[in-house]
Amino acid sequence: MELALHNTLSGERERFVPMDPRGKRVTFYSCGPTVYDYAHIGNFRSFLNADILRRTLELLGFEVVHIMNITDVGHMTDDAVADGGGEDKMEVASKRLHEAKKSGALPDGVDIDPSDPMAVADFYADAFLNDARSLGLKVAIEADSHPERLPRPTQFVQRMIGMVESLIDRGHAYQAGDGVVYFDVSSWPDYGELSGNTIDALRSGEGGRVDMATQSIKRHPADFMLWKPDSDHLMRWPSPWGVGYPGWHLECSVMAGALLGEEIDLHSGGEDNIFPHHECEIAQSRGTTGCGTFARYWFHTRHLMVDGAKMSKSSGTFFTIRDLLERGASPAAIRLELVRTHYRLNSNFTMQGLRDAQKQVERISRVARWLEEHAAVARDGTGPLQAAMEPFKAALCDDLNVAGALGVLNSAIGALSLDGPPASVDGSGTWADELAALRAMDSVFGVLDLDVAPPAGGSDEIAVIEALIEARRSARDNKDWARADEIRDELLDMGIAIKDGAGGTAWERVLQ
Repeated sequence: MELALHNTLSGERERFVPMDPRGKRVTFYSCGPTVYDYAHIGNFRSFLNADILRRTLELLGFEVVHIMNITDVGHMTDDAVADGGGEDKMEVASKRLHEAKKSGALPDGVDIDPSDPMAVADFYADAFLNDARSLGLKVAIEADSHPERLPRPTQFVQRMIGMVESLIDRGHAYQAGDGVVYFDVSSWPDYGELSGNTIDALRSGEGGRVDMATQSIKRHPADFMLWKPDSDHLMRWPSPWGVGYPGWHLECSVMAGALLGEEIDLHSGGEDNIFPHHECEIAQSRGTTGCGTFARYWFHTRHLMVDGAKMSKSSGTFFTIRDLLERGASPAAIRLELVRTHYRLNSNFTMQGLRDAQKQVERISRVARWLEEHAAVARDGTGPLQAAMEPFKAALCDDLNVAGALGVLNSAIGALSLDGPPASVDGSGTWADELAALRAMDSVFGVLDLDVAPPAGGSDEIAVIEALIEARRSARDNKDWARADEIRDELLDMGIAIKDGAGGTAWERVLQ
């Protein structure tokens, strides 16, 4: 079965064929977080879709070497300008934390020196790793044994300087009158091949933003910065062009080349990376190596909306992973909710969607527990989960149709009869075969190895909940229906839903 994948470079769906002559090894580079703040759920939608692609390739039998950068230098606040406008994001983080420390507003347990950009980067990098591991991001999980797969740009500055020198030598870069080294887009006729921008359109300011303040200095308005001398910059290094810092596009070109090779199979990121970041990566990389390609397939995830609008802190719709965990979501539900909309469609995140994802992962988990309990029981014939494997793979091979694959799994689960223990019959297999099929499908979704249940809360909180339930029972016994309803509402305000049954009152945590 062959994977067909939309390639941003060609604008078409293509059969995925790796460069490896054996047809097995896949080199995959993903643009990761800039560690100046906690990563939000829009960031994680892109990271998790890359993880789903990797897991799909592994299900199909490929060996994936996956690299994701953790940016700790050079990324500017205005990404839409090819030079990177505004401030270095690490400086922004340092200023923010410095003000928080002065006002005593640093979170409990946080004790870092805001004037040390590496301490700031380390703090947020650790936070990202914790979030990523909680959501089952494989590149983060394997970082203990393969730390090189989460590289930091500050470890590669000398290689960046070497790339700039090579581009100058090859006639693709120059040092302007302001001392800045720029990439000369006029020397690269293919510039714009990924995004569809043209050099003429960029000259007139169409198709992408340019820095109007530097137009009299550059040879072309779209030329982008490779190195900027700046002895006052918070993070700076010596170079042939003076003490300064690298342009923010350099890091991915350098790290992908150093860790995966001059040409790679796959490169992923959010759609906002297409231009200018990935366009500039291609020009730098090919301009340095002379290769006909940099990445053969480009995979881009579209934006995440919240309640139908752009995420906004002021409107209360800006969420980090820890925000959702505090609201009672399970890591498995968050993961599933962020990946079940097709990666090439804008996704709309809602709390109701997250509740639905919670029900879905609990259903999968219940089936897994039942199969584990009865794994040794003999059975005959091919079970519905085993039969679903081929259509499941076919859905994923259709440009990563996760919703279709989830539908196949749900149909197979619906065909199972889980009422009581199964009867043992003479046959060539056991229920362990069905469990293996479920596990294989979940190797892509990645929810069974995560925390599926919402957090239960501490013992003190549970005692309060049970005391309120007992008070409600007493009110009902006394026919004090108003008081019983008040307690139900009080529990709901705490995020606790109750259900009365023959065995008493059960409760569960719901998202608030």
